[in-house]
Amino acid sequence: MLGLCKWRNASGLLCDRKVPLKLKGKFYKMVVRPAMLYGAECWPLKEKHNSKLSVAEMRMLRWMSGLTLRDMIRNEHIREKVGVAPMEDKIRESRLRWFGHIKRRPPDDPVRKVEVLDLTYVKKGRGRPKKDLVRKY
Repeated sequence: MLGLCKWRNASGLLCDRKVPLKLKGKFYKMVVRPAMLYGAECWPLKEKHNSKLSVAEMRMLRWMSGLTLRDMIRNEHIREKVGVAPMEDKIRESRLRWFGHIKRRPPDDPVRKVEVLDLTYVKKGRGRPKKDLVRKY
């Protein structure tokens, strides 16, 4: 949501045909994408979330380039022209960076204790889970 706000605020610049495409790509990488991926290393990301992020990103890149889906230009070509890497790669990078921070923590740190947590003796309840009355999706 925050990424969309940043996009709307900067759309005057990003959709201007007089501004070079590489400069638009740099601006997008510095302002819009970090807002979209804020805290992504901690998200429980599913495939549908991943695809929604990629679709939103490609819409923005197409719009910046002045192209539509009807022009039938491949995403890779648009990314290459703008100079932007795929969203999945950036999420993976941020998660690996976060993982590196965790691995460098001392072994007695609470975050590291989760690694050696033994859940073999934890009993799961029988049957289906209880219905939650205030669940919102």
